[in-house]
Amino acid sequence: MQSVWMKLAALAALLGLSACVSAAMTEPTGGTGGWRPLFDGKTLDGWTPKIRGQALAENYRQTFSVKDGAIRVSYENYDQFGERFGHLFYKLPFSAYRLRLQYRFIGETPADTPGWARANSGVMIFAQDPATMALDASFPVSVEAQLLGPAGTTPRTNGNVCSPGTHIVMDGVLTTQHCINSQTPAPPNGDWAVFEIEVTGSGEVIQKIDGAVTISYSDVQLDPDGGMADSKPLVQAARGRLALDGGYISLQSEGAPIEFRNIEVLELE
Repeated sequence: MQSVWMKLAALAALLGLSACVSAAMTEPTGGTGGWRPLFDGKTLDGWTPKIRGQALAENYRQTFSVKDGAIRVSYENYDQFGERFGHLFYKLPFSAYRLRLQYRFIGETPADTPGWARANSGVMIFAQDPATMALDASFPVSVEAQLLGPAGTTPRTNGNVCSPGTHIVMDGVLTTQHCINSQTPAPPNGDWAVFEIEVTGSGEVIQKIDGAVTISYSDVQLDPDGGMADSKPLVQAARGRLALDGGYISLQSEGAPIEFRNIEVLELE
């Protein structure tokens, strides 16, 4: 009988070890105690809006609100969109980390929203401090991890990358192209999807939709010529240094109603 129990104990230990190895393969080890929420599901505490033409922290006509456990980007109180591009910034910058959240496009788009901005939003990473943005800036100097849904009859891809005021390296080559598309088809509007971004300590960035990689790039750096966002003051402040080691995260308001929920971060060593 004792030998049977010993065999069962050994088997249980082996199964436990196997489970631990499996978990280690699916979740990286963070340096600060694992995943933690950036959004409490009830308030915008810790988040600050910056909307084009408005002072920092002015939430123009409640563009950003919380409903049913999600951050909602809505234009219900607008007369017209008026190119009031906006961003909701988290209070702290990050360097090496994994960010994951759920999102879905919802509701009606204002009639004057540009065609390219319909069912178009994103998560800005490597972003400048919102306090340094000009009053009329449409976008922060950053990298946009772009989210797209169907709009019109032209097929769209999802999990793309755009670079307002920045450049990136892809396949070992510096690219100055503003937006680069993935090969991942855009999912139906209204469906929740999981979006994940990993920024490694070595500067590699990997974007995923529902667990599948959509695009990867590295060596994010300031555009010395300004580009789609005015990076020149940042280049001057950095005394000509172009490489970016990290930055702020923000959720985009680009004319398309959208919701974000279950926003959490895992900081990496």
